[in-house]
Order: sequence, then C-alpha cells, then structure tokens
Amino acid sequence: MKSASPFFRRLIALKWISRQAGFRRWVLWILLLALVVGMLGTLVWLSGRYEASQIQQRLERDAAEAVTDIRTGFTRNIQSMQALQSSEPGTATWRVMANDLLRENREIMRIEWRDEDLGMTAFADTPYRAPVFERLGRGSTQSDVTLACSTSKRLSGAAYSASYFMPQSDGLGFEMLDMCMPIMVAGRLEGYAVATYSLQDVLAELVNKQLARSESLAFTEADGTRLALHGTTSRGSRVFIAQQLLDLPGNTLVLRLESRRGTPDYFPNVLTALVTAMSVALMAVLFLLARDMRRRLKVEHDLGEALAFRKAMEDSVLTGLRARDLSGRITYVNPAFCQMVGIEAKDLLHQSFPSPYWPPELAETYLQRQAIRLAGNNLPREGHESVFIRPDGTRFPVLIMEAPLINAVGKHTGWMSAILDVSEQRRVEEVSRASQERLQATARLAMMGEMASLLSHELNQPLAAISSYATGSLNLLKDQSSHELAAQSHGRKPGEAAQLAEPANELSSDLQVAMNRIAEQAERAGKVIKSVHDFVRRRDQAREAVQPRALLDAVMPLVSLQARKLSVNVVIDVDPSCGPVLCDRTMVEQVLLNLSRNGMQAMADSPSAGRHAADRVLTLRVRPAAFNERSRWVEFAVIDQGEGISPDVATQLFTPFFTTKVEGMGLGLSLCRTVIEQHGGFLGFEPGQPRGTIFTFTLPEAAPAARQGLSA
Repeated sequence: MKSASPFFRRLIALKWISRQAGFRRWVLWILLLALVVGMLGTLVWLSGRYEASQIQQRLERDAAEAVTDIRTGFTRNIQSMQALQSSEPGTATWRVMANDLLRENREIMRIEWRDEDLGMTAFADTPYRAPVFERLGRGSTQSDVTLACSTSKRLSGAAYSASYFMPQSDGLGFEMLDMCMPIMVAGRLEGYAVATYSLQDVLAELVNKQLARSESLAFTEADGTRLALHGTTSRGSRVFIAQQLLDLPGNTLVLRLESRRGTPDYFPNVLTALVTAMSVALMAVLFLLARDMRRRLKVEHDLGEALAFRKAMEDSVLTGLRARDLSGRITYVNPAFCQMVGIEAKDLLHQSFPSPYWPPELAETYLQRQAIRLAGNNLPREGHESVFIRPDGTRFPVLIMEAPLINAVGKHTGWMSAILDVSEQRRVEEVSRASQERLQATARLAMMGEMASLLSHELNQPLAAISSYATGSLNLLKDQSSHELAAQSHGRKPGEAAQLAEPANELSSDLQVAMNRIAEQAERAGKVIKSVHDFVRRRDQAREAVQPRALLDAVMPLVSLQARKLSVNVVIDVDPSCGPVLCDRTMVEQVLLNLSRNGMQAMADSPSAGRHAADRVLTLRVRPAAFNERSRWVEFAVIDQGEGISPDVATQLFTPFFTTKVEGMGLGLSLCRTVIEQHGGFLGFEPGQPRGTIFTFTLPEAAPAARQGLSA
C-alpha cells in the first residue's frame, strides 16, 4: 500500500496539469471570443451613438434653421407693415392694402392701425378665418397691446407682446401674440401698426414645410408648457428633442422640435468580412486615386503655369486685344484695351454693336464697315484706322488688325483684333510737320533778312542820289527865280515888275515844297532802310525821347494821302497827360503807319461801312497805360470800323507769312509785334463796338533824364 502511493500521487498530478492546460486553452478562446464580441459590440454601439448624434445634430440644425426662418418672416412682415404706412394712405386705401397683405401672409390674423393714444383708426381681419376677436372682443387683450406698444416706443422699433390664448366661436382656440410697431413721421410719433399672429400658423407658414412631414414643431414657454403644435412625428422607439430660443423684443419663446427614430439595426456577422474586403478594395482604390491625383495635379500645375504665363503676357503687352464671337459680341478684352478705351472689362464683355467706345456720329459708318468685314472669313491683315472715344469725351486714333479666330479643332468661332493707339504717333508726326513748317518759315525769314540787308545796301545809293538831286533842284530853282526876277524888272516900272514876279514866285514856291517833300521822304526811306538793316543784324538801335504827338504827325502825311484815296476820316485823340516815350522813332512810325493802313483797308473792304468819309472813321488814340512804381507806359491805339477779325484768323494773325490779302506777304503784323516787344511793350487787339477792331501797343515813358534831348 505504501509502495503504490507515489504512483497514484504522480497520476493525480498529471491529471491536474492536464486539466489546468485545457482550462487555460478554453480561457484563451473565451478571451479571444470576448474580444471579438466586444469589438463588434463596440462597433455597433459606436455606430448607434454616431447615428444618434447625427440625428441630434440634424435636429439641432433644423431647429436653428426654423428659428432663422421665423425671424426672417417676422422681419419681412415688419418691412411690409412699414411699406403699408409709408405712403400715408387714407382709411379705405389702407384697408385695401392691409387685405392684400393678409392674403399674402396667412400667419397674420389681424392688422390694426392705431393712433398715438392706441385708439383704433382702422383694422382688417384675415380672409382665411372668422374674426379671431369675435367672441371675446379686442378689449380683452388691450393690456398686452399697450405693453407691447410701450416697449416699441421705448425701443423705437417693433416689439412683441406675451402670448395669450384666444377661444373661438367654434369651441376651439389657439395661442396668439401681438406685434406693435411705431409709426414715425419726421421724427414724431404718429401712431402704431399692430399685427396679431397665430403661433400655430407661424409654425405652419414660416417654417420649412419639409420639417412638418417627419418632425413635430411646437412653441413652448420656459417651463415647458406647450403653446402651439404643428406637424406629426413618425413612429419610433427613440425620441430626439431639440430646443432653440426665439428671442423677440418684448417676449421670448422656445421652439421645440421632436423626432422619433427606430433603434439602429445591429450589424450581421458577415460585417467583418465585408468591411475587410471593402477596406482592401478601398485601399486599392485609394492607391489608384492617389496615383491619378498626382498625375492630375501635375497636369493642373502645368496648365496653371501655362495660363499664368499667357495671362502675364496679355497683361504686360501694350497692344489692345479684343475677341468677338460670330454674332459680334465681345468675349475677351485684355487690360491694355480696357486702359486704352477707359472702360472696365465687365462693362465691355458681351457688348454687341454699336460698341460703347464708338463716336456717336461715326457709329452708322462703323456698323456698315463691320457688316462688310465680318460677312466673310478672309479679312485683310494689313489693318485699318478708326477713331475711338473715351467716357470723358477724349477721341484718339487707333489702328485695328483683325483675323479669324480658329479653335483647337479648326472651327471658326469668331474674330480676334489687335488695336494700337496711334495718337502718340500722330502727335509726333504733327510735331514733325510743325517743326518742318517752322524750319521753312525760319529759312524764309533768313532769306528775307538777307534780302533786306541787300536791299538796304543797294537802295541807299539811289535814295542818296534822289536826295542830292532834290537839293540841287531846289538850288537851281532858287537861282533861276532870282535871275528871272532881275531880268523882268530891268527897264520896267516897280509896279509892273511886282505883277510879273507874283506868278513866278507862286510856281517856284510850289516846286520848292514838292522838292522838299521828295527830299524828306527820301531821307525818311533811308532811315527806314537803315533801321531795318540794324533790326535784321540785331544791332542796338538808337532810342530817343519822342512826344507821342510827334510820332503821329510824322506819319500823318502818308496816312492822310491814303485816307483821301479810300474816303476815310482820320481822328487823332491824344491825352495831354501822356509824357514822351523812349523808342526807335523810325521803327515805331512804321508800326503806326502799318496799323493805320491795315485799318483803312479793312474799312474799304467792309460792306457794312459806308462809302463816305463820315461813315469811315480811323481813330489814332494815345493815353496813359497801366504803370507801377518803377515804370510808366503809354498806350497807342488804332481803331477802325471794319468787319472785325474772325476767330479762325485771330489765332494766326501774328504768324509769319500768314495773310488774308491777295498781294500780302504776311510779315507786317509779325514785324510790328517784334518791334514793340523789343521796346518791352505788348501789341494786341480786341473787337471794337459796335464793329471794327482795336489794335493797341504800349511803349515805355521816357525817364526825366532822357527828356533833356527831347525830339519834337
């Protein structure tokens, strides 16, 4: 018995170890199964929680949207009420407008117009129900209306009363609230507009109709008391509730949304396999999508770079680009074109003929030209010139080059135009042309200077000879007259000799006067030629103090001679207060003579001037001009009664070589202005009254030191 005991002990130990190993194996299987079940249960629970949270979030979102819809509806109604009172209608007109508003808004049961003391002026009831205050009358809710209107007056805006239950004549009833809005005219309270809302109809009309099909909407108070209900809930074991505050001026309501949903279904046992297979498929799809996305991103990057490069070129190019479709509508313009015409791209796109940058007077011509050019596909590529206009009225020339617009498949889709602003080119051409004209005028002036120098050199000798011959003739006349008188008196009585000498003396004196005039004018011509010669050679001219009257007297013989020929009466008007002027006497006399001749010729050519001297008056006027502390000036004026100077001629009157006379050279007035400006004065003109022209020029008054050698 003792020998068998160790064997049995070992057998019992082996059995116990075997049992322990099997137990641990089952424990591992149970733990693995529990882990799988736990993972599946957790997946199902998380799925249910996720679905419940999604339903709750959607419900919260629906509640927020419902509150927003109600606020929007109330705001829209307030605006309609303001529009109802803005035109200050009469009672009958107000009722018509109020009935129209009630037909458009079923949630409003009644609209009232009350005065500033809340007295009833007019009211209108909804056409969809019996009058809501028919049973108890409006006076039962006067306190709520008064409180709401007091709040609206304090807030200077719409305010809402607390909700109240109003029973109806059919045994039913519903909750309502009043909205009161002050009517202000020029900052002064003129009354109130009151609108009565049905809370149930507010839910039915102002909230999205889709919510009422699967959810119930209700207005409740803060303690949960339900005021109005709309909609029906679907059957389900779980209830989801969302609440949102509707905070209104003067009242606060709670909007409650309730939805019933069934419990989420548990997933079947094949979910894991499906999820695994879908996961593998999803990974493969994601891999393919990732590779396709990389390729797509590369293509999009390249396309973006190409578009950016093309956009940069279009924005930096100075040539205007414009694309039109087959019907002539503008489909594209670049910034250079927009800057050229001064119009933004959004105002140019989809514009057809006539274009906004066409001049109005040329629109018809451009329309005809575009119709001819766009009728065919073969447009000339050399371009054509046009004139565009900017919004500020500025016109500028452009050069347009058009070509057919062909897409990638070779289809003709429109026309592409390149527009160049050639205004700068035209300006340069105009400046070049003006420069050429100035160069030509300078060349002619230089030639005239050379001719003047040559003539002055060549004419001095004949003039000197004329003066010498005139002096010799005077001496011969004096000697001859003395000899004749001696011969006639020889052997005659004194009385007879005197009678014979009188005719001879008269003839001799007339010839002497004529010869003196010839000598004076020859000397004067020599002085003029010498002054012109000095003027051309830019030498300093000798200036002397001369009385203004002496300048006029010097030119009067020649002026009077032409005045008698043209039947012109010459009037001299010299202000005695004018002092002597410092000038080159010869040149100033020529200026006076030139202006006087021009004035007399203007009156001779004028059809409105009379034929007699009394109707044609040339006035030579001298008076003091404006002066300052340093210098005084004397103004000379030559006034005629001709037709005057037209605006076109006035702009070019002092331009060298410009003349309106058939035989004129166009240098007289230009030289006159140059002479006066060299004296520091100014030569100008202005229209006379009632007709004619007044030419004026100024000369400096001689200083007291220069008057000592005064020239008379």
